[in-house]
Amino acid sequence: MNELDSIATPRRTKDIIRRHGFSFKKSLGQNFLIDQNILNKIVEAAELDSTKGALEIGPGIGALTEKLAQTAGKVTAVEIDRRLIPILEEVLEPYEHVQVEQADVLEVDLPALFENNFKDVSKVSVVANLPYYVTTPILMKLLEGKLPLEHIVVMIQKEVAERMAASPGSKDYGSLSIAVQYYSEPKLICIVPNTVFIPQPNVDSAVIRLTVREKPPVDALDEVHFFDVVHSSFAQRRKTISNNLKSRFSPPEGRERIDALLVQAGIQPSRRGETLSLQEFATLSNVLLEAGIV
Repeated sequence: MNELDSIATPRRTKDIIRRHGFSFKKSLGQNFLIDQNILNKIVEAAELDSTKGALEIGPGIGALTEKLAQTAGKVTAVEIDRRLIPILEEVLEPYEHVQVEQADVLEVDLPALFENNFKDVSKVSVVANLPYYVTTPILMKLLEGKLPLEHIVVMIQKEVAERMAASPGSKDYGSLSIAVQYYSEPKLICIVPNTVFIPQPNVDSAVIRLTVREKPPVDALDEVHFFDVVHSSFAQRRKTISNNLKSRFSPPEGRERIDALLVQAGIQPSRRGETLSLQEFATLSNVLLEAGIV
């Protein structure tokens, strides 16, 4: 296909919107990408080929879906907005290996979807331009779902992407950084200015690739407890980890026990949560758990 005929051009996007009388819903975070270069970078980052599958969330009018269809062996696109289904069926009609489903991905049985739609491919990646307002719930559902995923390549709000890829000690590092890095290896692919969308969002975006880990990089005895410790450690960022943990886990026999257990884990009680590495959080969680601090 000639690049000029692609969906992701201002002319074609406006033509599709006009012909179908489509109006944007702000509540759904709809911003359509009109930049071929950015689309190509997204698809390249997913490392797709004819033996692999792609799950797209929120295809809009099919700009990214079209690129995925030209690369992957199987594509499933899940779109929440019923008004977009006739448009997607029209623009994707040439691609028999593309399936469009009208659903809210947060309510979809993803293991069943993978079993039904991707049984004939070797690997599957999620590739999507995610609405800002549901970025974190969608990504955590994908990561926590233990799905057979190779990559998650998404365009999201720039600040959120930076938080996901942040290192200990940086201002962006927090519980989201730890959750994402526990399940995957994040890599920022590129920054996307707001000028390449119709309509333009108020903030810049970024493309980030999460390479899904086969197993976590640390040994946490209890994942639920591990994440409880992490979230508690960031409850108030200006407080020390000691004070944050005492607010959440203070045992009846005295607050000093928390400090002693922190020292046992090799962590000074005066440190703040944002200075701890993934390994330090795992060690701390295990020490607290074995001491009965739950």
